[in-house]
Amino acid sequence: MRIIELNSENLESKLKGIRGITPLHDRSYEVIVKKIVDEVRVNGDKALFKFTKKFDRFDVSRKTVRVSKLESEIARKKVPHEVASSLKIAASRIYTYQRKKLPREKFYSDTLGNELGWIMRPIERVGIYVPGGKASYPSTVLMTAIPAKVAGVKEVVLVTPCPEGELNPSVLVAASLAGVDGIFKVGGAQAVAALAYGTESIPKVDKIVGPGNIYVSIAKKLVFGEVDIDMIAGPSEVLIISDGSLPPKWVAADLLAQAEHDEMAVAILVTNSKGFALNVRQEILRSLKHLKRSDIIRKALQNQGRIYLVNSLEDAVSVSNIVAPEHLELCVKKPKSLLKWVKNAGAIFLGSLSAEAFGDYVAGSSHVLPTSGAARFSSPLSVYDFLKMPSVLSISKKGFKKLGKTVISLANSEGLEAHSLSVKVRYDS
Repeated sequence: MRIIELNSENLESKLKGIRGITPLHDRSYEVIVKKIVDEVRVNGDKALFKFTKKFDRFDVSRKTVRVSKLESEIARKKVPHEVASSLKIAASRIYTYQRKKLPREKFYSDTLGNELGWIMRPIERVGIYVPGGKASYPSTVLMTAIPAKVAGVKEVVLVTPCPEGELNPSVLVAASLAGVDGIFKVGGAQAVAALAYGTESIPKVDKIVGPGNIYVSIAKKLVFGEVDIDMIAGPSEVLIISDGSLPPKWVAADLLAQAEHDEMAVAILVTNSKGFALNVRQEILRSLKHLKRSDIIRKALQNQGRIYLVNSLEDAVSVSNIVAPEHLELCVKKPKSLLKWVKNAGAIFLGSLSAEAFGDYVAGSSHVLPTSGAARFSSPLSVYDFLKMPSVLSISKKGFKKLGKTVISLANSEGLEAHSLSVKVRYDS
């Protein structure tokens, strides 16, 4: 990892291009994905099953595409007791967090006697995408399905690829804990299209959530508007601010944890201590030798790994606000003192013991977070994403008399004569 010195005058210029060029903007990918999406939209199951056989090397039919009760029962027996118990703990904590975050309906009367407010209604049907095969993430099932169920979503269906027919049993156990209503053995862009448009086997949904590879992300982008989506996810990111007050080994481990996701993962340390920066880099090199995914980590750190040396912790937070990371760790003596300066981050971890991995699994908040700088304008996945909040208004006689002329004036100023008339006729009656 390179050590780069920054000062308050050159922050933005030095941080340009930190994420490199994302494949999401590569037209060649979009051309490929569009053909898949369009074919599934037109031909339904026929195209879905064809692409499943081509990309996952797995024959599936209308009779076998949905996971059966027997398959779920067999899977439950294959999952080690310790893993099943851990999933239950995580599920319970996620339920608790999301329930506490659940907003409430509200009504109030203004000074004119008008009654105003909003009601809450859950989305009817949600589709969850979960990566499959060896790179399966049962934690993602919990992090996506549980907020939907807490919000009151009536039907949650899940799609997951099964390369060579391999179905991860832990994913099925997690789906059962989260209350998923149906699981389908398809993945890739074709599964996203099936959820968006519906096929003979896959129900059409109202919203698609969950992470996936570049093809899945582009497919979600293409079907947005036909359905809602959570976000266009990019590579995973962590930015750690440290004042050198904790062991370099701890910070090094957190950077390595993020870098092991894939070669495009972003791992950044920002510190005001040059000695600490050098020690962390040394610990990374030492630990790399003992990790199974060392090749992936090494490439990620070469591509996107950075150690920024700044003059102050305030400058360190400025760096973070520019990057707008998915995960922000405040590994300093007084982390809450920095919180007031933080503007842009997906999830914030306070203190030396709050390793980002807690957020990935058991803290309670969802690990589906904005990436690629999207934390500048968006939030983590939560119950809010599965709720609609229609506004409600009831105009009183007093409110009509006081505000009606204002409505007429504004409607006329915009040339909307019928709008104006809709109020005038009530005055004249």
